Amino acid sequence: MLQLNNLCSRYPEQELCFTLSANAGEITALIGPSGAGKSTLLAMVGGFTPIDAGQLLHDGRDLLPLTPARRPITTLFQDNNLFWHMTVHQNIAIGLAPSLRLTPEQQATVQQVASQVGIAALLNRKPSSLSGGQQQRVGLARCLARRQPILLLDEPFSALDPALRFELLELLRSQTDHLQLTVLLVTHHPEEAARVADNIAFVHNGRILEQGKGELLSAPHTKELKAYLGQ
Repeated sequence: MLQLNNLCSRYPEQELCFTLSANAGEITALIGPSGAGKSTLLAMVGGFTPIDAGQLLHDGRDLLPLTPARRPITTLFQDNNLFWHMTVHQNIAIGLAPSLRLTPEQQATVQQVASQVGIAALLNRKPSSLSGGQQQRVGLARCLARRQPILLLDEPFSALDPALRFELLELLRSQTDHLQLTVLLVTHHPEEAARVADNIAFVHNGRILEQGKGELLSAPHTKELKAYLGQ
């Protein structure tokens, strides 16, 4: 379990404090207006934003003293950060070994995740020759290859057309179940949250105002969530 216990970061213009629990094998979708603090929440968990108060625990282990590289976390952004001069195989492999000198076990991992996300036939191609959806599959494969238990996703599929976006969300859903990942997914599309998430948290003005299952979207309690959903 990933636990945020009144985890706070203070800025001159705003204080952000979050309390949230997320289980292995589950996707927690973070929804809310732009500037509400969703991406900052991910940065706090990932170790890229200073923490002023609170706890961040994974299975009881305190993550706050750990640098980003030492946390059991991997992150996928809308900009998938692929290396355009490398092949797809190398882009996945660099997540396992920056030197690209892979052990036989690591080579097998690259092949396995490429097959799982449907890009096994693309391993020798460069990202520039791939579609946007294929590029995001490569980014997701690199995340999965690292075998970290926590996956942070900051609107990774938002630039794609709806059909392709939902296809990749279903892929994320299957891999979450298969690998028992703990996933935090930032999205501006409530319908995405309703489709794949086990839990939904509504972020507003640096706080989580509401959280619950899918019915949260059909029966919101706060005026802020109602306004966000246009109800």
